[in-house]
Amino acid sequence: QVQLVESGGGLVQPGGSLRLSCAASGSIFSTYARGWYRQAPGRQRELVGVISSGGITRYTNSVKGRFTNSRHNARNPVYLQRNSLKPEDTAVYYCNALRTFYSSSPVVDWGQGTQVTVSS
Repeated sequence: QVQLVESGGGLVQPGGSLRLSCAASGSIFSTYARGWYRQAPGRQRELVGVISSGGITRYTNSVKGRFTNSRHNARNPVYLQRNSLKPEDTAVYYCNALRTFYSSSPVVDWGQGTQVTVSS
């Protein structure tokens, strides 16, 4: 059974940076993409960035130019570098596996997520 563990969240001032990590335990297909989602209070969970097993990335418009996905290999872990953070980036951030690079549907059970709070 795959378990996803997100880490790296915290409190940061507007304009600051954080790097989130996503590690998976258990077997997971090395060809799967990995997606980063976030859920702000009172809002639906949204997909903000995807990285393929080969390192290709895509992002939602609101984070383009500020967030960067990276990974060392096709398995573990994946990172989300977030720069120029804004208060509206405040949310719980989750990662999940995606069957294809263009999919938005998660494959495995959600982890606990990591809280990011952007505030002065």
